[in-house]
Amino acid sequence: MGQHITLQQAVQQRNALREAGKRLVFTNGHFDLLHVGHLDYLEQAWALGDALFVGLNGDASTRRLKGEGRPLVPAVERARLLAALPPVTAVIIFEEDTAINIISALQPEIYVKGGDYALPDASHAVKPLPERPTVEAYGGKVVLIDYLPGHSTSELIERVKALK
Repeated sequence: MGQHITLQQAVQQRNALREAGKRLVFTNGHFDLLHVGHLDYLEQAWALGDALFVGLNGDASTRRLKGEGRPLVPAVERARLLAALPPVTAVIIFEEDTAINIISALQPEIYVKGGDYALPDASHAVKPLPERPTVEAYGGKVVLIDYLPGHSTSELIERVKALK
C-alpha cells in the first residue's frame, strides 16, 4: 500500500530509488471521484517503471482549474484513496496549477499523462502539456496513455446530475 507524503519525503524516497537503480514513473491530476478509468490509467503508468508517484492537485488548485464546486472529494481523502491502490507508491498533494515544481524536484525517468495532451508531433491532441519542456530538459521521457473510453470524472458528474 502506498502512502501520502510531503515533497521532501518524496525527494528522499526518489533518491533511494535512484541509488537502487530503479526507475521512477510520475503522473499527476485531480482524481476527483475515483473510478475504474483512473485505476486502468494508474496500472498502465506503474507498468512503465519500478515505482509510481502521483502528484495530486490540492483543493485550491482543483477549484481554480476545474471550477466552482470542485473538487467533490477533499484532497486528503483523494490522497488516501489513491495511496490505497496497488499501483501507487506515493501521493504528493500540491497546490500549483502544474506539476513543474514537483517534476523538477523528483526528475522521474518517465512522466505519464492522459492521451488528451499534446506532444510536439501530435496534432490530434486537445491541449498542450506544460510539463513537457521540464521533463525533456533533464532527459526524462514523456508517455501519453489513452483513457479508458467512457470513463471520465466529468462524464460521471454529468450522469449523476441527469438522475431524476
